[in-house]
Amino acid sequence: MVQRLAFWLFFLLLGTSLHAQGSAPYAREIRTHRKHYKKEFLKEERSPLDKKGVKKLRFFPPDESYRATGTFVRTPDAEPFEMATYSGITKPYVLYGTVAITLKGQPVEISIYQSLQLRQLPMYRDYLFIPFKDLTNGEATYGGGRYMDIRMSEIQNGQVSIDFNKAYNPYCAYSDGYNCPVPPVANHLELAVEAGEKAFGGH
Repeated sequence: MVQRLAFWLFFLLLGTSLHAQGSAPYAREIRTHRKHYKKEFLKEERSPLDKKGVKKLRFFPPDESYRATGTFVRTPDAEPFEMATYSGITKPYVLYGTVAITLKGQPVEISIYQSLQLRQLPMYRDYLFIPFKDLTNGEATYGGGRYMDIRMSEIQNGQVSIDFNKAYNPYCAYSDGYNCPVPPVANHLELAVEAGEKAFGGH
C-alpha cells in the first residue's frame, strides 16, 4: 500500500514538474516583454515616468490562460470615427476588424482598431490597437481601462492570438496632460481580466 501511494505521488509530482517546465518558456517571454516595456519609458521623450516611477510598475504573474487565439473578421467598409479621450479631445480611428475568442470559458468578441494618424507613419503603419475595460478596473487595475497592441502580420489565415498578459496602462494612469483614448463600449468586457499591468504603485 505504501509503495503504491509512493508510486502515484511520484507521478503526481512529475506531472506538476512537467507542467511548470511547459509554462516556463512562456513566462520568460512575458518577463522579456515587460523588461522591454519598462525600458521604453526611459527612451520616450514625453514619458510620464522616470527610473523611480518605472520601479513602481506592477503586473499580474504571467498566466497563459489569458492568451487566446480566435477567428478574425475584417471590416473593410467600416467608416472612420472620432474616438473620445480622457482629456476631452478626439482622435480619428477606424474599426479594423473583430476577433471572437474564448476567455476563461466565456465567449468574448474583441474590436480591433487602427489609428488613422499612426498609419501615416511608416514605422507604425501595421500597428493595431485594442483598448478595453474589464471588471478589475478601479480596483486591481487602472480605472480608465487598459490597452493592447498587435501588428497586422500577427493575423494569419483568419486567426489571431490575443494575449492579455501584454495589456498595459495608458499614460493617463501615471499623470495628467495626456490624450488617452477611452475604450469603446464594444470592448467593455463582463469578466475580470487578472493579467497584464496592474494599477500604478506610485502616486
